[in-house]
Amino acid sequence: MVKVKKPKTTTGKSTGILLAPMYLFTIVFVGLPFIYLFLLSFLQRGEVWGVDFTFTLENYKRILNPMYLGNFADSFQLAFTSTICIVLLGYPYGYIMGRMNQKWKKRMLLLILIPFFTSALIRLYGWIIVFRSNGVLDKILMGLDITAKPLKLLYTYPAVVVGMIYALLPFMILAVYSSAEKLDYSLVEAARDLGASPWKAFWTVSFKLTLPGLLSGVVLTFVPSMGLFFIADLLGGNKIVLVGNVIQEQMTKGRNQPFAAALSVILLLLTYCILSVYRKITGTSELEGIF
Repeated sequence: MVKVKKPKTTTGKSTGILLAPMYLFTIVFVGLPFIYLFLLSFLQRGEVWGVDFTFTLENYKRILNPMYLGNFADSFQLAFTSTICIVLLGYPYGYIMGRMNQKWKKRMLLLILIPFFTSALIRLYGWIIVFRSNGVLDKILMGLDITAKPLKLLYTYPAVVVGMIYALLPFMILAVYSSAEKLDYSLVEAARDLGASPWKAFWTVSFKLTLPGLLSGVVLTFVPSMGLFFIADLLGGNKIVLVGNVIQEQMTKGRNQPFAAALSVILLLLTYCILSVYRKITGTSELEGIF
């Protein structure tokens, strides 16, 4: 009997070679900076400049100050409020877009992607023009006789929420859209044939099948909204102070890098907890359906 030699497969080897740049990038630009940040959080601020290499837990004890705990609470409140509004606006848009034909899908996608061609900072300055006293919005409202005098909308909490919604809404839409596009609409029709009302068919079939995309969108909007301090700076002034604002202040004005590192570590741990909840709910280890 003649034995036929099986050709050697190099699939595993080639896969490892292809994944090597990704692992290298992750180690260099994610792993090492996090280790540095973690170690820095246990050091002391230098008397004049820099860092004193003395181990301490004072940075983490300082976070328990009611003022800093209040900053974390304000960040969570803003993130929660913004995410709820984004879900209410983004889910219907993404779901309807997923049910459109290819021609209209391209048009709707173009409307979402056009703002990304411009810097986010410039777009936020556009909202300043809209919200400022005697600005675009004030002139429209007074022209329609809805208001009698200019409103003080700039540097308020609602202005910051609008800025968060504007910056993060596309991520929710794209996440829901990718799930809605893969939805087998014949299942919805089967539910309707079995006597389900349009609302019940949507809730029991469409919503459940697009839930992974919705949860992905929630993660992609809730997590960044806790750290987008420049939106709070531009649209909220000094009235709304988030954790990101405190970290920036400690790095620039306070020159307390270890305390800023401790705040960043806590924020990263909270982010990890949110991602862990997401993985537990969806049973996946990655954000599916974004691209």
